[in-house]
Amino acid sequence: MNTLSPLIADTAYALSFRQREPAPVAPTSLLVLLHGVGGNETNLVNLAAGVPADTLVVLPRGPLQLGAGQFAWFRVVFTAAGPQIVADEAEASRRTLIDFIGQLQAAHRVTPQRTVVAGFSQGGIMSASVALSAPDRVSGFGVLSGRILPELEPVIAARERLASLHGLILHGRDDSKLPVIWAERADGWLDRLGVNHTTRLYPGDHGLGTAMVEDFHTWLAQRLPAQNNAGP
Repeated sequence: MNTLSPLIADTAYALSFRQREPAPVAPTSLLVLLHGVGGNETNLVNLAAGVPADTLVVLPRGPLQLGAGQFAWFRVVFTAAGPQIVADEAEASRRTLIDFIGQLQAAHRVTPQRTVVAGFSQGGIMSASVALSAPDRVSGFGVLSGRILPELEPVIAARERLASLHGLILHGRDDSKLPVIWAERADGWLDRLGVNHTTRLYPGDHGLGTAMVEDFHTWLAQRLPAQNNAGP
């Protein structure tokens, strides 16, 4: 049975995190899952479950504490004009996550080609921010009920560097927190950038429905196909 480890706070890593247990001794791939604003790293256990056993699944905790058990990657206020973010915090978290993923890859000898970052809501936002600005760090990114920050545009990598990426946009048609137009904008933006991606919309509000989770796992299996580690 899959469970989450206690919180790991190690100075070798830029963020505190939990990992799915049992963790593979010699992982062939890495999945980093990012929680939403006001949540924490335990929220995405349903995404961690069902991932192949040879994949190291890491769930970092956002660096900003909003309350007891509530964390974020950046502060945001939802207004009639749309979400208003603290852009400096989003930028700091983007840089920290890029460093953190590199630290995990070095520690476990996993290549960027075998690394995927994904998340829910604000975690999906950060996944896109990492991948589109540092496409040499990951091979794929998942934005589940999230968006791509307009503020990201100045640091998006050159088109030729984005060619190796594959994105996943999953969103509820009736999302009341981040309306579906954000998924439609993300889909169009990725088209213009030449980023290969899949976009799917679902009935429902702001959340991770069963169909969305199943589709995520199917997409992940395509991005990180099983490898045969058997010796000669």
